[in-house]
Amino acid sequence: METKQIEKVLKAPAPHMVGDGFRVHNFFPSGYKINMSPFFLMDYGSKIEFSARKEPRGVGVHPHRGFETVTIAYHGAVAHHDSSGNSGVIYPGDVQWMTAASGILHKEYHEANYSLAGGPFQMVQLWINLPAKDKMGKPRYQAVKQADMAHFDLPENGGKIEIIAGNYRDIKGNANTFTPIELYNARLNKGGGATFNFPEHFNTGFMVIEGSIKINGSETASVDDFIHFKNKGEEIKIEALENSVVLILSGEPIDEPIVQYGPFLMNTEAEIHQAIEDYNQGRFGYLEE
Repeated sequence: METKQIEKVLKAPAPHMVGDGFRVHNFFPSGYKINMSPFFLMDYGSKIEFSARKEPRGVGVHPHRGFETVTIAYHGAVAHHDSSGNSGVIYPGDVQWMTAASGILHKEYHEANYSLAGGPFQMVQLWINLPAKDKMGKPRYQAVKQADMAHFDLPENGGKIEIIAGNYRDIKGNANTFTPIELYNARLNKGGGATFNFPEHFNTGFMVIEGSIKINGSETASVDDFIHFKNKGEEIKIEALENSVVLILSGEPIDEPIVQYGPFLMNTEAEIHQAIEDYNQGRFGYLEE
């Protein structure tokens, strides 16, 4: 099987704030002009210490249409509510998979007890595009708790692969997806290694959340680096140079036009205008600030 070569190891772009609770580095589409379809956006919140605060930081009510948001927690805790009646808290290791589809209102805040105590905070949020046939479907929510997450134990105490979505070594991930997507956390002990095989045409990238790794026996990447791979070859091998956590993303591209306007991700300008009108007319439901 041919090795999938690295296109480039990308350093974290300058951070910016989303609301007052999320300091993020936007690797794509703004930070780097790379094609990671079906992943449209990746905001990486590198580890930061938040001071204790009585009033939780966060992002107020905002709309989404035409895609899914996937939030993966590594440190800290986030409470969320949406206009479909879903609410909950994601703690370290948990994943919140929200399908906005035809439209939803959403808000996210630091969880109350975490806010009162303060401490380290580190998360990733992905926007995953939906194919045109599913963009106006019914919103849904999938909660993936780390305690219930499918995983594969690596040999020789090498660590484990948590399968959020997709399939690794015949173990299926918890989340259901609309298009073929592989999304894992590789939690590797020092000296541990793992091999991944993805179709050549899948867009693939690895985000180093913690530690440092060697890729394909040669190049290295460290915490806060994103490794973007070429669409050639299928096999990737990584080895942990120290205890490491790596977010693995690979997916089949959606070969359809994309038009984005703020929190709306559609296929045509007309659909964007309709999304704005529907939002202004209150058709996304109601959610209290």
